[in-house]
Amino acid sequence: MRVMILDDDPWISDLLKQLVLSIRPVAQVDCFIDVASALDAWQPSTYQLVMADWNLPDAPGVNLLQKIREKDQDTPLIMITGRADRDSVLAVKSLRISAFFTKPFQVSRVVQCLDTLLPLDEPPRTTTVNNEDLISYLSGLSAAELDLPLLASVKDKLQLGYGGAVMDLRELANDWQYDPALCAHLIAAANGAAYLGLGQPCTNLNGALARLGGLTSVNLAISQALRQTNTQPDGMLKTFIQAHLDDAERLAERVVLLAQQCGVDPAPLQSAALLHRMGELCVLYQTQKWENLGNSVTEETLTHAVRDFSAPFAIRLKARWGLPMVLRELIGAIYALPRMQVRREQVVMRLAAAMNNGEPEADIDRLQRLAGLT
Repeated sequence: MRVMILDDDPWISDLLKQLVLSIRPVAQVDCFIDVASALDAWQPSTYQLVMADWNLPDAPGVNLLQKIREKDQDTPLIMITGRADRDSVLAVKSLRISAFFTKPFQVSRVVQCLDTLLPLDEPPRTTTVNNEDLISYLSGLSAAELDLPLLASVKDKLQLGYGGAVMDLRELANDWQYDPALCAHLIAAANGAAYLGLGQPCTNLNGALARLGGLTSVNLAISQALRQTNTQPDGMLKTFIQAHLDDAERLAERVVLLAQQCGVDPAPLQSAALLHRMGELCVLYQTQKWENLGNSVTEETLTHAVRDFSAPFAIRLKARWGLPMVLRELIGAIYALPRMQVRREQVVMRLAAAMNNGEPEADIDRLQRLAGLT
């Protein structure tokens, strides 16, 4: 079974893909960002369902649906768009579309619709055990495959939250404030073309929630949880992951207190602290996925993998998510201050790390003076 998704917003496109896979795990889902490439890929009987956005870079998404209906009267078509006016709904009525959803949509409604329209899965394909060693596996990963693990408590709540009401933004911020994965993804989405507009770059979770809105934020978070449904760490991996999460949370708490004492905005500093272990968490999460393929890892191999891949994975994640330069500079300051043009916020980051790491008192005193905390 194949499903086509046409949407130039990568976050919404991935959400729709995860919703399909959550109910039809063996489906092949093809995502396109423009009408031309989708038309090139579509042929009669090749797709069992097509979902399309309206506003796309090269042409309206309804053009794809019109072309499909010229040759195919049976394939279910779904329009998912930000347009909610009566004229738009009437414009696609003649195409006999199966559903019209307005963004931001209720995930539960879309899932119910997909479950009704999609044929049942084919028998599962035989799973091939991956015998590739961990280092080779990590070396072959593309940037698009890299990610961070969600907090177990956050993931469990999201996976149960299909039909729940959208929570207050303050409640979402409270639930997600120490989750590096959601912090990174929502900041990245808020800085995407669909949401950034002419505004300033978003550098913190609260700002991302406000820009995206409650429903879109929950939808994107659910997408992350669905992607990680079958990746649950245990034993040594769980211990390693928790240690890095605890370290990130302790630094976030410390840096917020210091920022308040210094009179600087603590929000971006808290984000930087949460994300400063993204490389290590990424390696551990990818190792977890590798173990799910039927492999096992020794502590020595895992230690080497974290040492060798954390820095390059962090660099690739920052680039892929388009993290604002201010966050990258704050993360870098945790490890070392720049030689020139040091900002007070950077000093606060370095000071918080020095205090948490138990560095020499003389170094801490010098950093406190630089931060204005004599």
